Amino acid sequence: MNIYMKDDNNNILGKNVKVIIDRPMGSFHPEHKDLYYPINYGYIEGIIATDGEEQDVYFLGISEPVESAEGVIISVIHRKNDTEDKWVAAPEGICFTRDEIERAVYFQEQYFDYEVLM
Repeated sequence: MNIYMKDDNNNILGKNVKVIIDRPMGSFHPEHKDLYYPINYGYIEGIIATDGEEQDVYFLGISEPVESAEGVIISVIHRKNDTEDKWVAAPEGICFTRDEIERAVYFQEQYFDYEVLM
């Protein structure tokens, strides 16, 4: 297992990853029933985030629910008022602007003070 530290943000950008999608596009949060996922969201097996759980990842660039996806880390959502940062991945060769990323993750990040690192 690898442990991810918040200081590693710049080192993770551009890395290839396989994401297990446990909250597919169109689903709702298991505890917060009003939180709808308009994009695929999951985690990377074997990488432990600062919250002690596997690293969470928003996966952009796929327009249907999937169980897993491979891609590249294109951004880090650095939460200033939370222990865990979120990673953003997309299929290799697909790019998003900072504004596009912010709009895609706003459904969940609106509750945090955050910045989009690229």
